[in-house]
Amino acid sequence: MLRRLHQQAEAQDPAAKRRVSEREAELGRRLSTPDRYELYGDAPLAITREVGELLYALTLTRAPDRAVEFGASLGISTIYLAAAIRACGHGSLLSTERLPGKASQATENLSKAGLGELVELRVGDALQTLEGLSDPVDLAFLDGRNDLYLEVLRLIEPRLSPGAPVIADLNEEDPDLLPYLHHVRDPANGYLSVWIPLGDGVELSVRMP
Repeated sequence: MLRRLHQQAEAQDPAAKRRVSEREAELGRRLSTPDRYELYGDAPLAITREVGELLYALTLTRAPDRAVEFGASLGISTIYLAAAIRACGHGSLLSTERLPGKASQATENLSKAGLGELVELRVGDALQTLEGLSDPVDLAFLDGRNDLYLEVLRLIEPRLSPGAPVIADLNEEDPDLLPYLHHVRDPANGYLSVWIPLGDGVELSVRMP
């Protein structure tokens, strides 16, 4: 399943990114984040295999009772997370996806991978679907709209357990990510944060006690 989904991403993602860059060149300015995502369309915009393996390893290490994902897309990162949770022998994953079509495909892919029972996939705006979490969050993965990373983190921050890793998939030189990076890289905000050179970059932040 992962091999097929990665092949789909490798076929579709470059064309989606090219549509955005060509439109921005035509306009002579950077598109707004909603406009960029509209042009991306149904492309998976998936993490790389290496980032997926990092997710799997970090999840195994943490062995979370409850993990949260922002941005399932077609379920590639969701499969890595859920497979690691299954290997741990306990825990569950709460994932989110704004687009109903992608959420439906992710649900189907998880079911075919034999992981559907470990994942609760909520469809809609993550600032609403993740509101009011009651259980501690032992691990979080951020891979949705870049301009919402900080808002989503602040939403789940009160529920982060001590030592919880927060993994953020980055887009190189995207100014929308700067508020998030400033937040997690400031020790006063309670994180130990390090940049990892995989894919377009991954920011690994650990919630300090």
